[in-house]
Amino acid sequence: MTLRFGTDGVRGVANDELSPEVLLSLGRAAARVLGPGPFLVGRDTRWSGEMVAAAVSAGLAAEGADVVDLGVMPTPGVAWHSRAEQAPAAMISASHNPFADNGVKFFAAGGLKLSDATEARLEAELEQGSGGGPGSAPTGTGVGRISSRDGRAPYLEALAATLEGRRLDGLRVVLDCANGATSGLAPELFRSLGAGVEVLADAPDGRNINDGCGSTHPEALQRAVAAQPADAGLAFDGDGDRVLAVDAAGRLVDGDEIIALCAVDRRARGMLAGDTVVVTVMANLGFRQAMAQHGVHVVDTGVGDRYVLEAMEKGGWALGGEQSGHVIFRDLATTGDGMLTGLQVLDVMARTGRPLADLAAVMTRRPQVLRNVRAATRDLEAADELWAEVRAAEERLAGAGRVLIRPSGTEPLIRVMVEAATAEEAEAVSRQLADAAERALGPAHSPGPGDL
Repeated sequence: MTLRFGTDGVRGVANDELSPEVLLSLGRAAARVLGPGPFLVGRDTRWSGEMVAAAVSAGLAAEGADVVDLGVMPTPGVAWHSRAEQAPAAMISASHNPFADNGVKFFAAGGLKLSDATEARLEAELEQGSGGGPGSAPTGTGVGRISSRDGRAPYLEALAATLEGRRLDGLRVVLDCANGATSGLAPELFRSLGAGVEVLADAPDGRNINDGCGSTHPEALQRAVAAQPADAGLAFDGDGDRVLAVDAAGRLVDGDEIIALCAVDRRARGMLAGDTVVVTVMANLGFRQAMAQHGVHVVDTGVGDRYVLEAMEKGGWALGGEQSGHVIFRDLATTGDGMLTGLQVLDVMARTGRPLADLAAVMTRRPQVLRNVRAATRDLEAADELWAEVRAAEERLAGAGRVLIRPSGTEPLIRVMVEAATAEEAEAVSRQLADAAERALGPAHSPGPGDL
């Protein structure tokens, strides 16, 4: 059986690549690799969530592991319970993907995402199959039990406690819950801390998760914040592990700006470990320049929040994340958490009395263009023609910008990112390099099941 982990677990079309049979085998493999349990299982609001969770849970129980079903829960909520209970966990979600897709993210006991080595062991277990032959599986009381529990209240209490008694009274915020896992939870959290709250996209029906809403489609939120008027807006993604903000004028404040304003605030309060932040290679050049001006060291990693977290763990640093809105406060959580990040941003506003636009102005964004190229292969090593074009582009930018070419870790795409002194130049260079990528890597085939 072939199933490969990407930068954020496994994903595919539910009941196609992620068939119940495959998912049951994945659950069995997880029980053998991650330990006897009990395992915690949560899910987002997509249509196939119950089916996928049931299949994974059946596989876990078939290997003798007890399972506690937490129901609909944001990914960071599952991680929080994993840490609090020192139990391995599985989150059923395809994050920002369309509703027909689904996926599985595992956490080791303690709430940390799996290392590459552990994921390789899981893949090897899947290749080997159930193993053991007839009579090798547990029977009778050796079979795991599956129970359910509502874990929302303790998770929300833990989030509120990160403000150490401070409140958000007087702030007006609009929340876009992406019709996902934060629906119902985020409004309760922010209202409990005194904020005035308006809510968008909090009526999930299984099909509308991420559909024209949330952090991948924040346009409705931007309009709503400007029209209220409100002090800020927060757009979560479907599983709640990332967030983008919107200032009072409706301007988007992305992950780079969120990390920048929190880094400067924490450094001023002596709370930025090592005066260091960890970001991916996608972080904007303007972010890097701003951090240098404020005496903050920047550590780069590959794309993917788990690589950010691995670097943070290794260096003992407490703040990091991605431009997409995955932000990790390692002293407060084990993974990116959209609601936690939103709380920290609003807390800075409440403590300083400064508007979000003013806080985000700590950095000046360099024009950045990201193009997705569908090609016949994502193997960049032998793409000599493409790399020749990249070298020429870097000479053209002459230190006033940069180029990044990489394969997507979650989709069948090549990412072409260009930063330049002007938006026009970034557009022109990115278009040139996207065309070069298509020529060097060949035309894309028609999308099939393996593309999802």
